[in-house]
Amino acid sequence: MRWALVKVCLAVTAMVVIAFAVPLGLVIREMASDRAFSDAERQAGAIAPTLSITTDREELTRAVLSTEPGDRGHLAVHVPAPGKAADGTAGEALDIGTRRATPKDVATVQKDGRASIAEVTGGFALLQPTALSTGEIAVVEVFVPEGEVSNGVATAWLMLAGVGVALIVGSVAVADRLGVRMVQPAQRLAGAAQDLGEGRLGTRVPEEGPTELRSAAVAFNSMADQVVQLLANERELAADLSHRLRTPLTVLRLNAASLGEGPAAEQTRAAVQQLEHEVDTIIRTAREQRPQTQGGQPEAGCDASEVIRERMGFWSALAEDEGREVRLAGVDRTVRIPVARPELVAALDALLGNVFRHTPEGTAFAVDVHHSGDAVIVLVSDAGPGIDDPKAALARGASGRAGSSGSTGLGLDIVRRVAESTGGDLRIGRSVLGGTEVRIWIGLHGNRPERGRRGHGRRVGRRIGWRGRKEARTTTGPGARH
Repeated sequence: MRWALVKVCLAVTAMVVIAFAVPLGLVIREMASDRAFSDAERQAGAIAPTLSITTDREELTRAVLSTEPGDRGHLAVHVPAPGKAADGTAGEALDIGTRRATPKDVATVQKDGRASIAEVTGGFALLQPTALSTGEIAVVEVFVPEGEVSNGVATAWLMLAGVGVALIVGSVAVADRLGVRMVQPAQRLAGAAQDLGEGRLGTRVPEEGPTELRSAAVAFNSMADQVVQLLANERELAADLSHRLRTPLTVLRLNAASLGEGPAAEQTRAAVQQLEHEVDTIIRTAREQRPQTQGGQPEAGCDASEVIRERMGFWSALAEDEGREVRLAGVDRTVRIPVARPELVAALDALLGNVFRHTPEGTAFAVDVHHSGDAVIVLVSDAGPGIDDPKAALARGASGRAGSSGSTGLGLDIVRRVAESTGGDLRIGRSVLGGTEVRIWIGLHGNRPERGRRGHGRRVGRRIGWRGRKEARTTTGPGARH
């Protein structure tokens, strides 16, 4: 927009300068020519009194040489031959000075009695008729060099060109300033919209610039305030709804306490305690009024291997009760990821809970972890019936599991948000066990991995998964504890 305004102003100013400078330059050239020929007429008139008195060659020669143009060789006098004298002899025509005009041009002026300008070598010749006392017409020739005809024209054209360039440069500078005044508010508005879209909710736009952009800035700031208010209301609603769960959770905890001893009772009490913890976390998070940071990166990370071992140990008890074979690989070394521990726990519990919820009892499942340098890949696979529509399963509100019922799909949505918060992604495919494979790509530097690297990582993840499963047969089985 800025450069478009500059180009338009440049074109308009150039046309105005051309429209005025070219005619003005032509007028200056005509004025210089008129000035030169007016001087030549004045010089020709200076010899006329002498011609009216005498036509003697010596007298005329002295009179011609006494003038400035005659002294420079720019003045000539052409006197026609007089008629026959009393003795019957004819007179002689006189040509005094340097002749440049042709005899034909001189004869034409003598015949017509009107002044004429003839083009000669090096300039022009002014032919001025003068009446003699004998009734004949003499012609005074004044030579006007080409330089005198165009004297001062080049300087005037240069001055006009300089003025035109100055006008164009000035108009471009003014247009640039006007463009900046218009473009900068628009750029700030665009940048603020991008920042708001990336989650920086405190972004606002200065309400300045042209009237239209000020109105847009006011509307943007009002919209941003409404977005912040809506998010605050949503957080309060989530906190209120979570708070309402405390009562049934309390009843459930009391009932679980009365179950006595045994693996099922301990598992139930642990689940109730975990549920109470999650509800408390939801309430604290919802009540926080801080805007999201750019990219949603968590402030602290965790050891993925440790968290996975812990959660697999938790779910292995239920796997033993249902006769499921559990395989785990790739968690023998520390793998730091930029994901908070509670978020990774929630993501793993969502995936493993889906395995128990949507596959028959006795179905085996495995968890593989691979560190590829700039990312960590977590593969959760099972030998169940698989997912009919993996794309639909990633949509919030649908699980896509074959035969699933009553599923909200929020579990996969939680996992997806955890992966995308690090610049990674979530993909669903067919596992080597015959069922579903959920692949979580967690970026370590907040950059989205390249497509080629993703495919490479997936293949490596599969190979490690097979090797890990082979090793897991000796270290992890149904009912194993970690």
